[in-house]
Amino acid sequence: MTDDVWLPFRTDEIEGLPKGLEYRYWDGGQDFPADPADCVFYAVPYMKRQDVKVRPLERMRNLRVIQTLTAGVDDITAHLPSVVPGVRLCNARGVHEASTAELALALILASLRGIPGFVRAQAEERWQSGFHPALADKSVLIVGYGAIGAAIEDRLAPFEVARVARVARRERNTARGLVHPLSRLSELLPDADVVVLVTPLTEETKGLVDAEFLARMKDGALLVNVARGPIVDTKALLAELESRRITAALDVTDPEPLPAGHPLWHAPGVLISPHVGGPTSAFWPRAKRLLSSQLNRFAQGEPLENVVLTTGG
Repeated sequence: MTDDVWLPFRTDEIEGLPKGLEYRYWDGGQDFPADPADCVFYAVPYMKRQDVKVRPLERMRNLRVIQTLTAGVDDITAHLPSVVPGVRLCNARGVHEASTAELALALILASLRGIPGFVRAQAEERWQSGFHPALADKSVLIVGYGAIGAAIEDRLAPFEVARVARVARRERNTARGLVHPLSRLSELLPDADVVVLVTPLTEETKGLVDAEFLARMKDGALLVNVARGPIVDTKALLAELESRRITAALDVTDPEPLPAGHPLWHAPGVLISPHVGGPTSAFWPRAKRLLSSQLNRFAQGEPLENVVLTTGG
């Protein structure tokens, strides 16, 4: 048996990998690069279907680490019962903050300033001027204030927003101010002009944005989802959009991919991007640095970063 490391990058693409490990390149292809039973460190291929990502797991009987290249790990946690005990599951904190925060800001600005309408008018060679809301002087509520939420706030700072409210699972203080607990969300919603969702998908947050949540949003508010589709009740959101009371910008949907003919495609006041918060040119160098760092820690027996959980017996 060898101590195999499965990577979705070739070794000559990653600087600083430790010696003493056997590196196997696997990016989700049909054939495995070696016996999965020899794999001790599994770096999950990025932007592959869930069934591809989890396919080797039950055969990895000597596995010690699962390293995702995504911020969320919900597509892996559902399959952990088939994984041996003692495996550390790590997420990609530090990889996606820049890209996802950029997209969140782009969706906010495009939605407020009417960019989708300009694009449609350009295709029709029609000069469509008008008066649109600015981000300046708006109140923004960030739901799920972790590393990505903080990165979004960093990028909001130059835009002269009136205030930023922050919500996470537990109350805490940060350099930028208080983070409110999730229990206070309902009282914060009515004051927000823009509500940005960046919370992980868990049993607690699934369906969090339901009819009651949406009803508490102020008239004319914008809902931005760069988290996971199932956090939002699609039927409830459609009802609000069709009433034209609020607008939405969605990088993720439920279902996803959004099928042809789904009413969300043509709902009034919605901007949809196809889950592109993470995959940008900023991903590659950050992902490779994370893998190099984690593997050096692993080889030296040091504590790993970004450990979400350890599988039990």
